[in-house]
Amino acid sequence: MEATTPLQDARDEFIAGWGTLGSSWGINRTMAQIHAFLLTSTRPLSTDEIMEALQISRGNAHGNIRELVGWTLIRSVIKKGERKEFFEAEKDVWKIACTIARERKRREIEPALEILKSCSDQTKDLKDKESKAFHAQMTELRDFVSLSGRALESAAKTEQSKILKVAARFIS
Repeated sequence: MEATTPLQDARDEFIAGWGTLGSSWGINRTMAQIHAFLLTSTRPLSTDEIMEALQISRGNAHGNIRELVGWTLIRSVIKKGERKEFFEAEKDVWKIACTIARERKRREIEPALEILKSCSDQTKDLKDKESKAFHAQMTELRDFVSLSGRALESAAKTEQSKILKVAARFIS
């Protein structure tokens, strides 16, 4: 059995942990692990290298890589003289956070708003006490989710230096 280095142990821990956290963020474990692996790589990697390192199938690797490219968390890199496709992760943490915020808004906030708006619209003209309470709850939830979506969108569009100054005021 091959001995590992402290760096490899730390990297493996990060990849495993990032994979576990990924499911909390609405992405699958393998997608998060591929992102973590590329994020911690100092050079672009091929699909074969990703498959070997993470012990995943070609189909699993390919599908998740395409999804990560779609999110713009990783990009394809052309190496002169190579027929294989290589991938590297976006390294700018602020860009990563903004990308994830935009995707979460699109995948979570917008569908939630549609449901809340529909439920609110269906009950706006009902007059009995229970219907009024339901309508008020849906409207309050819709307003909160909408505010959360606007905050995510605003943060994703703001320059890092500006948002950090505002955040520092709240933390201090």
